[in-house]
Amino acid sequence: MNTTLLLLLAYSAGLIFLGLWIGRRVETSGAFFVAGRRLGPVLIFATVLAANIGAGSTVNAAGLGYRDGLSAWWWVGSAGIGTLLLAFWIGPRIWRIAKERGLYTVGDFLEVRYGPSVRAVIAVLLWLGTLAILAGQLIAMAWVLDVVAGVPKVAGCLIGGGVMIVYFAAGGLLTSAWVNLVELVVLLVGFGIALPWVLSDVGGWSAFATTVSAPSQDYFGFWKGGGSGWVYLALLAPAFVISPGLLQKVFGARDERAIRVGVGLAGAVLLVFAFIPPMLGMLARAYAPELANPELALPTVLMAGLPVALGSLGLAAVFSAEISSADAILFMLSTSLSEDLYRRFLRRDASDAEILRVARIAAVVGGGLGVALAIVLPTVVGALTIFYTLLGVSLFVPVIAGLHSRRPGVPEALAAIAGGVTVVAVMRLTGASATGFWNASTLGLLASAVLFGGIFVARRIWRP
Repeated sequence: MNTTLLLLLAYSAGLIFLGLWIGRRVETSGAFFVAGRRLGPVLIFATVLAANIGAGSTVNAAGLGYRDGLSAWWWVGSAGIGTLLLAFWIGPRIWRIAKERGLYTVGDFLEVRYGPSVRAVIAVLLWLGTLAILAGQLIAMAWVLDVVAGVPKVAGCLIGGGVMIVYFAAGGLLTSAWVNLVELVVLLVGFGIALPWVLSDVGGWSAFATTVSAPSQDYFGFWKGGGSGWVYLALLAPAFVISPGLLQKVFGARDERAIRVGVGLAGAVLLVFAFIPPMLGMLARAYAPELANPELALPTVLMAGLPVALGSLGLAAVFSAEISSADAILFMLSTSLSEDLYRRFLRRDASDAEILRVARIAAVVGGGLGVALAIVLPTVVGALTIFYTLLGVSLFVPVIAGLHSRRPGVPEALAAIAGGVTVVAVMRLTGASATGFWNASTLGLLASAVLFGGIFVARRIWRP
């Protein structure tokens, strides 16, 4: 067993210990779901940013940088833009409603606004889509362990999933917020050291740009290159505005200022961080110009371009990113099943202790299913695209419209969900191609908005 792997395993054990220690204080569902609504700007910043920097923002973004060039910035940059919209537009507005009505989940909000049928539909869709993104995080962790020590993908998924399940199930949002703070420090320090060191090792950016064998003419273009570019805005920005995992973290804020400061700072950091993984992915071409799997670019450059100690820190940063994002996803799974399905439709008279127990069981079951799916799915980007597309086309229009008007009702919401999901499903099942701006995400959002608006107008015209 090599030194880097030993350090990663020791770091994982430390995260588990911290999570279990903090989890001793979590004895109510309110503490588990929204941390008692006591999170200040620092913890809100840490838990939101850590949730947003995951497999997509590191391993996948670096892989896109390796393949497409600098335009891969838009993968994380679009998430940053969505996060800023959450901070200054949607977040404070939905927090006020959640505090006034004692809401714990986005499902709670959807029921207050539209009714139980919309809540049930979204809960089921989220379970399906969320398992896909959880699998993506675990695949990324497996790639890290594969490069470090040749650990098979199955074993890597089991190790990463085990760490995440144990510390999250111990204490929910409260545990995640504190563990995420530790993970975030490791993540930012690791990447902050890795990029300048690797740049120096290849002779600087100018030297690299003149010597690298670029796969396309627009490899160093910012707006578009290969399959990457500004078109990611439609796929990612809406998902980060209305992501149930992020909104539930917002519910845990102690006041609106904590949301604006904490979430706003997280969005700003994402805009800057968005350059780092794609650039590291591009620099990986100096060490391995013919990688069969671009998603191995980040662990490859950290191992080849850094001394062992710094490489281990960089890999710990990647591992932190995947685990912190994965626990946010597990948060969605756990709260959706226990609050949106179990308490609402199966046991309305369930005690607080019973709901807390179900939430922890749901975390274990959801984590296990995510591990199983990760073993089956081949790539990170494939898993993430399923989730972000489904999230955007099903939730964006009903949530945004519901926050700004009380006039639309259940028919509009269900039509919007059905329209968006149907367009995406048909395109995927038929293999229909859509390039540029008009892709599955934008067409699904358009169908959702058109049906929502059409049903709203029709009900006003033909009102009995």
